[in-house]
Amino acid sequence: MDRLTSFELFVRIVDRGSFSAAAASLGISRPVATATIQTLEKRLGARLLHRTTRHVRPSAEGEAFYQRCRAILADVEDAERNVGGTVAGIVRIDIAGRLARATLLPALPAFLARHPQLTVYLGEGERFVDLVREGVDCVVRAGALSDSDMIARPLGTMEEVTCASPAYLAAHGTPTTPEDLLDERAGHQAIGFVSSRTGQVLPLEFRQEGRTREVLLPARLLVNGADSYAAAARLGLGLLQAPRHGLAGDLASGALIEVLADYRPVPTPLSLLYPSQRQVPARVRLVMDWIAATLASTT
Repeated sequence: MDRLTSFELFVRIVDRGSFSAAAASLGISRPVATATIQTLEKRLGARLLHRTTRHVRPSAEGEAFYQRCRAILADVEDAERNVGGTVAGIVRIDIAGRLARATLLPALPAFLARHPQLTVYLGEGERFVDLVREGVDCVVRAGALSDSDMIARPLGTMEEVTCASPAYLAAHGTPTTPEDLLDERAGHQAIGFVSSRTGQVLPLEFRQEGRTREVLLPARLLVNGADSYAAAARLGLGLLQAPRHGLAGDLASGALIEVLADYRPVPTPLSLLYPSQRQVPARVRLVMDWIAATLASTT
């Protein structure tokens, strides 16, 4: 194995915390990966990795070497791009499925046509993703961000709407203020959306008199996926509150009807997250710029 490939193998082992996963990503066997790292350590005269039966982590020397290898590999990729004028390789993105289908997917054919040697891996996720360990280059996330060592790039905001089906409104009445939701005679209920971050049902939010008010209604159905959330609302199982872009078709067809439009919550911020302490390859920068431009024009 040549020196540059051994650097890439080492970086992938550190990123994934696993010899087996790194070897598989390069199409080599684990014994070959092990022998390559042993040869690299012998040539450098330093222990690069601490290995146990369950974990692999870099030594102090390995962490410094890891940072240098990342920079070297990014420089090589940039050099090849500047000479050939093309960007090649795979970029792994993680984004909520409904947001991807409403915004990125329609723009993807033209983008890939402009960059024929680029491959995009689109993961539809609403769960927490360990970017480094799972080999994901960047993620798009909605809402307030928790403290982390990720770099956050703001992408704008999404308008949220509160909706219900015609059948639901016929049975429970159309609320005109948030207080109407608490009228026991109407028997309003929500479809409970369970946060992947906290495991708790998210309350409905309303902007009222310059303040945000939360209302947690009874829920006989709990879901943790956006598609099930919308499908349940169409069936009349309760109120939902979600980004407008994902419900545009239902609103246009009348399958769902917006209520409490004068009390919409504060628009939800969108962010693009990617690992810090890392040289960003040209192909990843290109895709992140495209994501930012696409979402800016569609959300």
